[in-house]
Amino acid sequence: MPRFFIEEGAAAPGVGDLYTVSGDDARHIASSLRMREGEELILCNGAGRDFLCSLVSVGREVTARVLSVFPSRGEPPYRAAVYQALVKGDKFDSVVQKSVECGAASVTPFLSSRCVSRPDGSTLPKKTERWRKIAAEAAMQCGRGVLPGVGDALPFSDAVKKAAGADIPLFCYEGGGEPLREVLRGKTPGTVSVIIGPEGGFSAEEAAEAAAAGMRTVSLGERILRTETVAQTVLSCLSYEFEL
Repeated sequence: MPRFFIEEGAAAPGVGDLYTVSGDDARHIASSLRMREGEELILCNGAGRDFLCSLVSVGREVTARVLSVFPSRGEPPYRAAVYQALVKGDKFDSVVQKSVECGAASVTPFLSSRCVSRPDGSTLPKKTERWRKIAAEAAMQCGRGVLPGVGDALPFSDAVKKAAGADIPLFCYEGGGEPLREVLRGKTPGTVSVIIGPEGGFSAEEAAEAAAAGMRTVSLGERILRTETVAQTVLSCLSYEFEL
């Protein structure tokens, strides 16, 4: 069933209320999906509540009547924050999309010593805005009940300090570490953080800084994964361990 998020700051409707969808979402409903009066869709307030609605009118704006309200079913029982080093080309687009699909609550870019991609102050805000749009589209597609955020880019040290506060702070290091399965076994996390390096990996100094801050250095096995593959791999392991 088509799914859309209520505009940020808008009051959540109740059963029987009318809600107006405008802008890109209205155009998508009317032109791309070609929905008509009487068809149903789901609105979500981005905070874990879903609203089953029936379309009352479809045009430049779309009006829907709320039929029922219920908790969102698409959220994992933990909050996973992905910290991904900036990468070349459009790889970060894929990281954001797949991380959201796999249950990440947020994705934050950061700069480390081996980052090849170093956007300047004029291009980074535009990239960040695009990543936030990708996150919203992915959340709608996969049935998320919370709209995952994409944070502003951080220096490596700041990313480590934020990530270290999670219940399970994971530092993915190709230089070796604890097996991920051993770190996750028997845990019931409220929060998980995952730090992932760029194409060239982390330096030994960065790995030492992360360990000193309280991160758990983990290994994902003997195969070296591409940086854009790591987030969905770790998030899939979290889903298997704590959801499935």
